[in-house]
Amino acid sequence: MSRRIILGSAAALVVLGGGGAFALAHAGEQPPALNNSTARYTAPAGDREGSFTFTTDVTAASGVKSLKVLAWPADSPVLAKNPLTQKELAAVESATCKPTGDDTAHCTYRVTVTAAESAKGRWHVATLATADNGDTSFNDKTATFTVD
Repeated sequence: MSRRIILGSAAALVVLGGGGAFALAHAGEQPPALNNSTARYTAPAGDREGSFTFTTDVTAASGVKSLKVLAWPADSPVLAKNPLTQKELAAVESATCKPTGDDTAHCTYRVTVTAAESAKGRWHVATLATADNGDTSFNDKTATFTVD
């Protein structure tokens, strides 16, 4: 085999190997992703409190550190003028997350609600997922539900 063919083949392997390493490194840098998200609202009735439950699966290459959750009314005049930000959501309550694999956790957020807290209409669920390496994923409308 000629030297030129061997050197050309070696150079191609280095380029392809470097591209593969870049692709793997880039895949590891992806922000956390939410899948299978559900929001469920149960209205209070009589002397029984209601509840709001949000569940989701969070995937992050470095592992899942936390998930912050906030339900907010779609017709909020305050949030219509000043939408939620990632910084604001960082200060709210966290969901309970249990690992379901090396890079995935099943997270559940549940709160009780009273009739006074149950403004009728459409509501959105905002989320802030944080990976173990500090990467974040913010979405002010991860899910929607209706309070009748």
